[in-house]
Amino acid sequence: MGERRTILSGSLFEERIGYARAVVDGDRVHVSGTTGFDYAAMTIAEDVVAQAEQCLRNITAALAEAGCTLADVVRVRYLLPDREDFEPCWPVLRRAFGEVRPAATMMVCGLADPRMRIEIEVDARRPVTG
Repeated sequence: MGERRTILSGSLFEERIGYARAVVDGDRVHVSGTTGFDYAAMTIAEDVVAQAEQCLRNITAALAEAGCTLADVVRVRYLLPDREDFEPCWPVLRRAFGEVRPAATMMVCGLADPRMRIEIEVDARRPVTG
């Protein structure tokens, strides 16, 4: 039986809704749907590509706290309210995951705040050490 611990980013959403940015469960890391908010300043860019870049910075920080990197991601889910916003993000996503090639899904759905144009959720596997 592996350890289970939570990783918090300090986001107001985590506190208000009652969830963690990520959960480490043994060798698995589950990162919650992560938006383009800069959680320190609680600001968000209007541009979807800038939001995707911030999503990945937020995810990278959570993974680092769990002892992982984007290279350890095995599953990614992209959630967007507007399907036309997905293709402009492809170069950013390819830079992050082009070598890793995780299983991926893109869904069109409403998000919690109308300023949010993309949300990204990942699952990773922590590297074996020792």
